[in-house]
Amino acid sequence: MKKFVIFALSVIFILSLSLLAACSAGPNGNLESDGVAPEILESLNYQFEQSHEQPFVSSESSPSSYFSLDRNTASYSLMRRQIEEGIRLNAGSVRIEEYVNYFHYNYVRPVDGKALSLSARLFDCPWNSAHKLLSFAVAAKELHLGDVSNNIVFLIDTSGSMYGADRLGLIQQAFVMLLDNLGGGDAVSVVTYAGDSRIALEGANGTEKRRIANVIEDLEANGSTNGEGGINMAYALAEKYFVKGGNNRVILATDGDFNVGASSKAELQKLIATHREKGIYLSVLGVGMTNTNDTTMKTLAENGNGNYAYLDSLAEAKKVLVTELGGTLETVAKDTKAGVEFNPNVVSQYRLLGYDTKLLSQEQFEDEAADAGEIGAGHTVTAVYEVELKQGAEGTVATAEVKYKLPDNDGDATNDVSDSVTLTVTTENYTAAPSDDDIFIGCVLEFGLLLRESDYKADASFDSVLARLQTIVDYTAADEFKAQFVDVVQKAQAIYSEA
Repeated sequence: MKKFVIFALSVIFILSLSLLAACSAGPNGNLESDGVAPEILESLNYQFEQSHEQPFVSSESSPSSYFSLDRNTASYSLMRRQIEEGIRLNAGSVRIEEYVNYFHYNYVRPVDGKALSLSARLFDCPWNSAHKLLSFAVAAKELHLGDVSNNIVFLIDTSGSMYGADRLGLIQQAFVMLLDNLGGGDAVSVVTYAGDSRIALEGANGTEKRRIANVIEDLEANGSTNGEGGINMAYALAEKYFVKGGNNRVILATDGDFNVGASSKAELQKLIATHREKGIYLSVLGVGMTNTNDTTMKTLAENGNGNYAYLDSLAEAKKVLVTELGGTLETVAKDTKAGVEFNPNVVSQYRLLGYDTKLLSQEQFEDEAADAGEIGAGHTVTAVYEVELKQGAEGTVATAEVKYKLPDNDGDATNDVSDSVTLTVTTENYTAAPSDDDIFIGCVLEFGLLLRESDYKADASFDSVLARLQTIVDYTAADEFKAQFVDVVQKAQAIYSEA
């Protein structure tokens, strides 16, 4: 009985801390300094879709691999915040492809009117000397933000769980920064939701920056969370100000805590999918930590033909909403999916690194009506296989095809026939001197395997990752986020070495 009482009191204590963290984050947004110890945060963690990493597959029995391509990055910045707070991750929450795709790479851009380009590299696997890495690189065409008009609805969660500088406060700063990139051809609306939903601003011209900023900055957090009501109201405004041939998008900012209204995953999927067919897409910006619902936010973005990013700092907000704004707002390829056919005469076995929640069947790959991922203007997307080649074998390693459709900017759903890019990789493509991009990608992958506590990490180590990063120090120093990655690896090593 005494043990039960102690256990019950412990649970109550932890839940109480969770509520305090959700409703009263301190002015600096640092959860640890607000009185929540790292070990408590680790026990609470955020809600995520459990993923199971893919095993090695025999190319003799299963030569084909299919998956959906997108450029979501939330898993990386969620990880970064936890590492900064001294928290050891739940291994099942690691989405390695989002770690890799968080960064920008120097890939060849598409030509001949294509929306996407496809290239590949074959080089040694850093953590398993018997294997190679086969990296497929997708690059989207670049667009200037002013090329088309924007009809944007900011849908902002103002419920009590959004209170704090790292939640609503961060979103307010982020959206105000975005306004600098809008002009006279753009329309901006603001919808908020808590216990109920309301229109805070309707159809303002993009030049009315101070007026829009005042509305955003005056928002306050309180009440419960009626996510369904807010989403419906936001889409109604997006339809009202719809720009044919333009970019029509709802940008949802939330911690994902939908505790009133359509809270089930299936209902949310149906709600969002209905509006994407009208040419109105949805992007999701996540904030917060202890009660953050990663599953809900990921579901909304994937079904809304948009992207999902997690904002853990003002620097991340600037990256998503200023530096990469074109890619955040402008979708250039929808229903994007990859199919790779391995040659069993050359490849003994293979394993897809990441994309564990985005696998497709051959039927889904071939089905023109099947939903898949979206890629924004200027974005790069990478998919990597760990492969074992047969001793002395030469010739074709694999043939890849990336299918995609053009976005429905007119809202008439006429662009429903896929275009594609294809590529064949041979053993002649192997290089013993990978590029700086490839060395860095190998480091990110190995780091992900370590956090994933992967059964296939072989000789992976933090020391190995840091040593290779040191060989490309000029490369990482030229990019603030790649330079920051070095610091993240060092802090993670300290956390995991204590276990």
